[in-house]
Amino acid sequence: MNFIREWNRARKYRKRIRRCRSEIATRSVIGDPHQLTTPLVVSLTSYPPRYPELALTLRCLLQQTVKADRTVLWIAEKDIAALPAEVRDLEKDGLEIATCPDMRSYKKLMPLLTEMPEATIVTADDDVHYGPDWLASILDVHMDLGLKVVCGRGHRMALTPEGFPDTYDKWDQNAPGGREPSGLIFPTGVGGILYAPGALAPIATNWELAQQLCPTADDVWFYWMHRLTGGRAAMTGERRRVLEWVKDPTGGLLTVNSAGGNDNQIAAMIDHFGWPGP
Repeated sequence: MNFIREWNRARKYRKRIRRCRSEIATRSVIGDPHQLTTPLVVSLTSYPPRYPELALTLRCLLQQTVKADRTVLWIAEKDIAALPAEVRDLEKDGLEIATCPDMRSYKKLMPLLTEMPEATIVTADDDVHYGPDWLASILDVHMDLGLKVVCGRGHRMALTPEGFPDTYDKWDQNAPGGREPSGLIFPTGVGGILYAPGALAPIATNWELAQQLCPTADDVWFYWMHRLTGGRAAMTGERRRVLEWVKDPTGGLLTVNSAGGNDNQIAAMIDHFGWPGP
């Protein structure tokens, strides 16, 4: 019975993938200007194992109902030569390709924070589908509530009786939202995260310290960086269904972090910075 249920689930997933691929192939969206008073930049990173499907995600991001001023793909200097021609071709549609040192997943935010501290930055992942109103939904919450951090998907942290973060497996994963700001909302990068100017503590770009404390969990690092400013985050209001173009059989960093990696790195952040509280 479990086999049949899993087979049906996989079949439905493949059908969704085909539908989204078709939608992207025919999507023709000319985005409206945004209403922010700051530059708006969509930023992401990738690396060679993700290159075969990267253009699909980039097309999603370049055809949003709200147009970003820049859409920047950050690639490690050692990986730039392997970038596929179909990705390079998207430069004519407004994609910018930038190189930086290999900072792994931190590449999607740290270089841009240094280059454009005055910008509103929305990060995205490189291996999932984004609907045409993805960016608009995040901007709506930001503008309605005036919050400096808004995410399309997040977890709700659980606390121990002593008031500290409980283990990651106790959290409400991919929590239902509502737009209520909370210190217990833990933004996850796959749904997109908006960072307005001043959202993060100045130490947010300290790559050496980030690698010492959070080598595989940039989400943990940037959660602490916005909480150190006294900030709270909000979600866009609905559970986000994540659609990966290709399922990674190893689970990647998600598997590492879910199997105790997040707990270890959260403990390191508490030891170094303390716990800001809910």
